Amino acid sequence: MWRSLPVPPDPLPPPLPDPGRDAPLGLPVVRGNRVVRAGWLVLGLFFVALGIIGAILPLMPTTIFLILAAGCFARSSPRLEAWLLDHPRFGPTLRAWRSDGAIPGRAKIAACSGIGFGFIVFMLTAHPGWRLALSVAAAMATCAAFIVTRPLPGASR
Repeated sequence: MWRSLPVPPDPLPPPLPDPGRDAPLGLPVVRGNRVVRAGWLVLGLFFVALGIIGAILPLMPTTIFLILAAGCFARSSPRLEAWLLDHPRFGPTLRAWRSDGAIPGRAKIAACSGIGFGFIVFMLTAHPGWRLALSVAAAMATCAAFIVTRPLPGASR
């Protein structure tokens, strides 16, 4: 009576593990859309520029911009991402952040000192009202608490 029709083979093979993925963060490299990839690339280059400026100017951060740049390059240019992660000065810090969310002790001290110094400069130059001063102090204290509570590199091993 009824014969079952043969089922055609699946035209697409099963997905293979993607070597272009950044394992700890799971950030996919954008392959198809060149405009999106170019956008991530430009944003990454912008963050590298801000990181370089931060390395020169005393109160501007460096590492956070390089972390953001590495994330952008993970989505656009594995070569530039590898360059950042293998950089002799910034690479170890970026790899520690990526693998464990870790911040070195000296960086914690520098960041919290910068936050405190920035608050003092804010208070002396802006002469804010007590509500604004309290709000800024709470925001800065929250940032400092986040920094202090991150693990030290190698602490999870």
